[in-house]
Amino acid sequence: MENKNQIINMQSMLADIKKVVEQARAQVQQTVNNAMVNAYWQIGQLIIEDEQRGQSRAQYGKAQLKQLSAQLGETFGKGFDVTNLRNMRRFYLAFEKRETLSLALSWSHYNLLARIDNPNARLWYMQEAAQHHWSVRALERQMGTLYYERLLSSKEKQPVELEAQQKTKPLAATAKDYLRDPYILDFLNLQDKSYQENELELGIINNLQQFLLELGKGFAFVERQKRIRFDDEDFYIDLVFYNFKLKCFLLIDLKIGKLKHQNVGQMDTYIRLFGEQFISDDDNPTIGLLLCSEKSAAVVKYSVLSDQKQLFAAKYLAHLPSEEELRIELQKERERVQQQLSHAEKTAGDENE
Repeated sequence: MENKNQIINMQSMLADIKKVVEQARAQVQQTVNNAMVNAYWQIGQLIIEDEQRGQSRAQYGKAQLKQLSAQLGETFGKGFDVTNLRNMRRFYLAFEKRETLSLALSWSHYNLLARIDNPNARLWYMQEAAQHHWSVRALERQMGTLYYERLLSSKEKQPVELEAQQKTKPLAATAKDYLRDPYILDFLNLQDKSYQENELELGIINNLQQFLLELGKGFAFVERQKRIRFDDEDFYIDLVFYNFKLKCFLLIDLKIGKLKHQNVGQMDTYIRLFGEQFISDDDNPTIGLLLCSEKSAAVVKYSVLSDQKQLFAAKYLAHLPSEEELRIELQKERERVQQQLSHAEKTAGDENE
């Protein structure tokens, strides 16, 4: 009887501790979200009122905004690129009365809401998202399906509301999911690289990075998990190198699995965006390298934009490892990393016995 009571007491205590931790985590998340929303609203206000002297319709010069972005970046790191500063400006213009903001929503929510031109629709979506705890993805879906407009025009609202409820069921978010949010990471000036790679990918990338540096053909390492942003969407490039002989950047993207057509299209997007955002006038066109690793095979493919293929064949190939060399190295690295992981798992299992 005593043992039974002890078990019940233990279960009750565990339940209470879990509740305390969950509440604390929720409070931390809410605090960061609120601070970020308030800070970005104030930055938008400063850009409009101080920098543009309150003339909300004035065209703030690209050069000035770029200069502001560079100075903020030096002090606070990522999160203050020109695109995000424009987002803050738009956010303030959409919600000039700060008291209308719902602090139940995140900056990612408001980034979507600020795009809605109709102020009545914008306010309605904000209130619905807060009341029903819509995720950012759920809010985006409702906006995309014109939920507000369909409700206004529909005589029978119940089917529309029922569809919305079924499509916006909340999904449980973990602490890791929260920490993956690039806006949170930028706001807190934290590094995001450790959350982007699994063990196999990480091991292969580590070894390939060293392999390229040891080739001695002008490669210099630039960055891991390089983030580029387009239309408020974030993309990550596994490895970025610069080749001093070719005077161009090399972007490397690793995929675990078969090479798919969309992988090639994605790399073309990376090359185009990287070229627009990072290369200088004296740099040659950027090239990409797709690495696809399967259990028993590896595929390697260089990627260049269609108008650069002649330059690539004439000048680049002589200074780059061949696709076959890289394919053999990729297969070796996968086998090596898998052996290391298997050995680590076996050692951990032996220690637990």
